[in-house]
Amino acid sequence: MNIQIYDTTLRDGTQSEGFTLSGVDKLRIARRLDDLGVAFIEGGWPGSNPKDAEFFERARDMEFKHSLVAAFGSTCRVQGGPEGDANIGALLASRTPVCTIFGKTWSLHVTEVLRTTLDDNLRIIEQSVACLREQGRRVIYDAEHFFDGYKADSAYALETLQAAIRGGAETVVLCDTNGGTLPWEVERILREISQPLEPDLGPVLAHPFGIHTHNDSECAVINSLIAVRAGAVQVQGTINGVGERCGNANLCSVIADLELKMDYECLPNGSLARLTDLSYFVMEVANVTPDEHLPFVGKSAFAHKGGVHVAAMRRSARSYQHVEPEQVGNRMRVVVSDLSGRGNLLSKAEEHGVEVEGEEVLPVLNDIKELEARGFAFEAAEASVAMMLKRQEYGYKPPFELVDFFVNVEHRDGRGTFAEATVKVRVDGEILHTAAEGNGPVNALDLALRKALQPIYPSISAFHLADYKVRILDGENGTEAITRVLIDTQNGSKRWSTVGASGNIIEASWRALADSVEYGLVVA
Repeated sequence: MNIQIYDTTLRDGTQSEGFTLSGVDKLRIARRLDDLGVAFIEGGWPGSNPKDAEFFERARDMEFKHSLVAAFGSTCRVQGGPEGDANIGALLASRTPVCTIFGKTWSLHVTEVLRTTLDDNLRIIEQSVACLREQGRRVIYDAEHFFDGYKADSAYALETLQAAIRGGAETVVLCDTNGGTLPWEVERILREISQPLEPDLGPVLAHPFGIHTHNDSECAVINSLIAVRAGAVQVQGTINGVGERCGNANLCSVIADLELKMDYECLPNGSLARLTDLSYFVMEVANVTPDEHLPFVGKSAFAHKGGVHVAAMRRSARSYQHVEPEQVGNRMRVVVSDLSGRGNLLSKAEEHGVEVEGEEVLPVLNDIKELEARGFAFEAAEASVAMMLKRQEYGYKPPFELVDFFVNVEHRDGRGTFAEATVKVRVDGEILHTAAEGNGPVNALDLALRKALQPIYPSISAFHLADYKVRILDGENGTEAITRVLIDTQNGSKRWSTVGASGNIIEASWRALADSVEYGLVVA
């Protein structure tokens, strides 16, 4: 059975605090959503802001292979009908093939928010849907606060659905707008509305229905899956679960669960493997740091740190993975830390092409455990691990060895503060002694090391220090605290990270810097 995936990242997702998209951003994401193959892309609320107006205008000229673009809005105002209503007019002016409108299902909202009668609410629901249908639009009706409304007055909540169906809605979507409904409540309510009132009558809700859940109780995904099991033909949600308050149902998890665990079809054949790329693309466009711990698509979703886990994984990948990461476009990773075992390091050696075996990794494992106790952290510094392993290779000869360094920081009248570093390194038995000035001590060390090595290793000129992070580990010790330094280095598309830690920030920086250069010369 095919389940329609209705993506509302561009509308409901942008109601998430800190998640903002320009009109161009929305168009770029819409293109990728279409490539993935979702059934509907909700572009926004036409007439509410210039960005949404720009999106709908430009989206009309785009060719979509798989998806239909939907415009979102509300039922018409209580005073009068849909004819001449600004919101209905904006929906029609967007010229999208699909219009999605929401209406009030909960009697509390009808009387306290809309401040109208229950009958008038039914009228505007039916008339609004009918007006859009008469203009040739496909209409999806979102029953706002359906589950809260059903718990307050089940008969009236169902009447609102029937009003939308009479108006011509092709799908009525049951919304857990406040995100507070628990899975067993969703299951009970859906069971009740799927049962006949009397033996000779059909189910209370025999019309195609969908589900739209929010995550305020951390139940958005499971509530969506329960609804599909109960007969829902459409699931609404957002990429990575972005959305107002605690977010919407995470479509990355919903889609993967439906396709890999429940044997439903949601996407065109082969598209599921694009899911991880899309997840990162959306956050990159929105300039938001991705959540690395998201199921299925997060960087850590298939990361293995515990030594017992990794040892088992080396024998059978199924032992600690519920699906194959490649199915969703992700990959398995082994993380090295003080919790590691021999298998972690053997896997890391294989990953970096380092030729060590069995007992040869034990000295490195012991060093890592000791160094992490002193403040190092190797989870995000795989290049440092690779170099520790590389140095265990039989006959390995390092490209350079430190003899000594000297760093001086001065403030001079008329010149301000500057740093000078002197570095002495040994290469093939020859001592190279150079000095360089920089805007700080680490910069001066970096420049002096490069100056010494570049005549012998010209490739070093392409190494770019991409990031430099400092973390104080025991701040209660004040200026005597241990400092951890993490350096990211880039050479074209290749990027690697190294770490150092010490009570002396210069020594910590040198350790990370030297590892970085050595890795770039012999491994990268």
